[in-house]
Amino acid sequence: MPYKRRNTVERSFQKSKTWCGLATRYDKTPESYEAGLHLRGAIL
Repeated sequence: MPYKRRNTVERSFQKSKTWCGLATRYDKTPESYEAGLHLRGAIL
């Protein structure tokens, strides 16, 4: 079972990396970067 959860976590990080706003941190302020993380978490 741990491998199944690990795979899920790894895939979610990979999807986050492809989301350019988070992967490259084009957001200028820490608040907007954090908001993007929360948004991505809500989508998952």
